[in-house]
Amino acid sequence: MFAVPPNTVAAPPTQDALTHPVRVAMATATDREQWAPLLRYDPDQRWSGLLSRTEHHEVWLLSWLPGQRTRLHDHGGAVGAFTVVNGVLTERVARQDGRGGRIEVVQPLAAGASRVFGPDYVHEVVNEGPDPAVSVHVYRRERREMNEYEFDAVEGLRPTGRRRW
Repeated sequence: MFAVPPNTVAAPPTQDALTHPVRVAMATATDREQWAPLLRYDPDQRWSGLLSRTEHHEVWLLSWLPGQRTRLHDHGGAVGAFTVVNGVLTERVARQDGRGGRIEVVQPLAAGASRVFGPDYVHEVVNEGPDPAVSVHVYRRERREMNEYEFDAVEGLRPTGRRRW
C-alpha cells in the first residue's frame, strides 16, 4: 500500500498512518493496481466490494452509476472516511438544530476529495453527475450495522430501520 521507489530506503509507516481512516482511504485510492481488477458496475444498485479487513479497519471499494445513491444513514458507531477516486459524488449531511429542524450541508466531492465521519454522522451520498464515480471507504472498526433515517418536519431525523451484515 505504501510504495517505496526503487533504490530508496524508507522508514516504515507509523501505526497511526496505517490505521487513520482518511490516510488509508487516500493511500488505497492511489493504489489502482490493488483494486482496479475488482471494480464492477451494477446497473440496478450501487456496487461495493470488501478490499481488506485488518484488526484496525475495513476497506471497501464502491462504484456509483449516475443516479445511484445511499439512503440517509449513519455507520452504526464506526469512525471512518471516504475518498472519491473518479467522478463526482454529492454528500448531504443532516444535523439537528436545537428546535429539531434539519440543517443540510451539501458537498460536491470531486476526484481526490475525502470526508471523515464519526459515530453520530448522518449523511447520504449520490452520484448526480452524468459519469460513473468510484470511491474508497474505510471504517475504523468492523461495521456490522447501518442505521437508516428519514427527515420528518416535526420530529426531525427519525430512524426507519437498521441493516446488519
